[in-house]
Amino acid sequence: MTFPTPSPADWKALAEKALKDRPLESLLHLDADQLLVRPLYAAATGVEPLFAPRPTEAEGRPWDLRTLVEGDDPSTVNAAVLADLEGGAASVVLKGAVLQDSAPLTAALDGVALELAAVALDAGLAGPEAANALAVAAKGSPRARLMFHMDPVSACAEAGAAPRSIEEHLTLAANTAARHAGAYPEASFFLASGRVVHEAGGSIGQELAFAAANAVALVRAAVDAGMTAEQALRGTVLGLAVDQEYFDSLAKVRALRLIWRSLSRAFGAETPAIIEARSSRRMLSARDPWPNLLRLTAAGFAGAVGGADAVVLDGFSRASGRPDAFARRQARNTQLVLMEEAHLGRVDDPGAGSWFLDQRTRDLAEAGWAEFRKIEAEGGVVEALRGHVIQPRVARARQALEAVLANGAVQMVGVTKFVDADPRPAPVEPDRPDAPQTGGDACEPLTPIRLAAPFEAKEAGQ
Repeated sequence: MTFPTPSPADWKALAEKALKDRPLESLLHLDADQLLVRPLYAAATGVEPLFAPRPTEAEGRPWDLRTLVEGDDPSTVNAAVLADLEGGAASVVLKGAVLQDSAPLTAALDGVALELAAVALDAGLAGPEAANALAVAAKGSPRARLMFHMDPVSACAEAGAAPRSIEEHLTLAANTAARHAGAYPEASFFLASGRVVHEAGGSIGQELAFAAANAVALVRAAVDAGMTAEQALRGTVLGLAVDQEYFDSLAKVRALRLIWRSLSRAFGAETPAIIEARSSRRMLSARDPWPNLLRLTAAGFAGAVGGADAVVLDGFSRASGRPDAFARRQARNTQLVLMEEAHLGRVDDPGAGSWFLDQRTRDLAEAGWAEFRKIEAEGGVVEALRGHVIQPRVARARQALEAVLANGAVQMVGVTKFVDADPRPAPVEPDRPDAPQTGGDACEPLTPIRLAAPFEAKEAGQ
């Protein structure tokens, strides 16, 4: 039996009937990148199909289940790392005072087979020193799967200050990568992330553009340090944030693959993108942390379906401090359910073939590419930050995002809607924010925000 194929005209008649006195144009809206989002997408509307899958599976799994362990005491960090790996994680990201030297880092990794479980670092401007410590901890094993994750541009942008010029920090990171490239052929060296823009309230196009411009700065510095373009490209991981807006988040991941394809071709060595998707922190609530479980599940879904190579979910209590063992287990198990029970990785590119997602992916890629070209025309990401041209654009996107929350056009569960009058707190461990390092470069910082904060402050005032 065959069914008739409805036309856009058929849909229009039904939509006008359902809208009653509202015009059809009320279903259209512009996002923060001034991209038009329509209510209907179909072959008749001229959507071009595209395919943006992950390049390979992660050790037989569809993606790398990566956990974040933050801590200062080596024995405590070691226990958390081993618990995560034994509980189903494939790799870990380490952050905290354990990265300051090789001795505490080696102790924190006691019992971890670095040839099997990849270890990444989140050390900010101390990235080169932490990379040297990890290289010592790996004991020269050529099969060690190290991810140095050096990202000096993001660290400078968030802090608004640095002990050296940003160019010097880039050179230091590049020289560190070149020094360890021969000993650790399985290592990746750089994290070209756009997350600092997202966490400051920026739009998707701005985040994609920052990641691309960041990657260009890192690759150029690596080539100047003696690495080949192919080495530098293959040693670069791309970083994005994923949040509860799962359609946009998964389209963003797919869009970054398209942008990277063009970038790597421009360097003369086309390589597959390796993307690490981390859950957004700007979406988290502190007063009532439990709805964060919903938001983090949506973010994990977006990273998995969007085709991220690795997904990192925060603990649901992260807005109030470092997550405890229970929160870390919830973050890990959320991914395990998505992977092993929901089977989200069974299809190479689940978004392919959806008229809306294919069009949205292309639109975001074009918006990101246009913004990236603007940054390059402004002298590259370093000069654009120093010249205070990126920051006002991010501020305008943030203001628009805050406005739709304030006027009720967008809701946050547990914050602006379905607010629990007597929420249950969740235990956290004390957080130790990094002390600002000054004396070198300075720029207007891309300060992280938390969208729930104004509403929580108002609730506390009542």
